[in-house]
Amino acid sequence: MPQRVLIVNDDAFELSSLSAALRLHSVNVIGEAQTIPIAQNLFKSLQPDVVIIDIQFCGEEGVSLARSLRKDKADLGLIFMTSCPDLRLLGLKEKDIPNGSKIILKKSIADLLVIKDSIALSIKSSTTKEKMAWVDSHGSLHENSFTSVLSDFTDIQIETLRLLATGLSNAEIGRRRFVSEKSVEQIVARIAQHFNFLPDRTKNLRVLITGEYFKWLGAPRH
Repeated sequence: MPQRVLIVNDDAFELSSLSAALRLHSVNVIGEAQTIPIAQNLFKSLQPDVVIIDIQFCGEEGVSLARSLRKDKADLGLIFMTSCPDLRLLGLKEKDIPNGSKIILKKSIADLLVIKDSIALSIKSSTTKEKMAWVDSHGSLHENSFTSVLSDFTDIQIETLRLLATGLSNAEIGRRRFVSEKSVEQIVARIAQHFNFLPDRTKNLRVLITGEYFKWLGAPRH
C-alpha cells in the first residue's frame, strides 16, 4: 500500500504545485495544510505515514511542529524542504532536526522522483538513531556555490551574519555574544572578505552583507 503523505507549507503556490506534481507521480497525498492548527488536525484525523514540511513553515516553526508530530507517532517519516543550503543560517543545528529526517534543497530538485524516493527512505530511518541527512540530488549550481562560499564560514561568523542581518549594530552584537565591539568588527570584516566585498566608501557594507544573507536564505516569504 502506498505511503500516506501529508504536505505542510504556508506558501499556497508551493503547496498546491507540489501536491499536484506528486500526485502525478502516483504519490498518495492525503492532505495539505497551510497553518499549524490545520496541520495538527489533519495529522490526528488522517494519520499519515510521512509528512513533507517546509523548514521555514510559519516563521521557521517547521522543525518544532515536526518534533511534536514525531512524539505522537514515533515511526513518522519526515522530509524537510528548504531554500536555504545551510541550517546555521536559520539558527538550527543538526541535533535540532529529528533523527532519520531527510532534507531536500528546493533549488536542487530537477526530478520529483528524488522526493518520491525520499518518502520510503524517511520511514525506514524514522525509528533508528540515524542522523538527519541531506538528500543527494546529484548537485546543482546552487549547491556548488554553497560548497565554495558558506562552507568556509565558522559557526561564529554565521551567527554574527544572522545578527547583523536582523539590524543589530556591532555594539549590540557584541553585548549579545559577550565579546568586544572590536571583535565583532573583525568578524564582520572577515565575512565581507568571504563574500569578496572590497572597501568602497560609496557602498554600505552592512547592506551588502545583509543582501547576501537573504539571498542564501532563499526566496522571500510571502
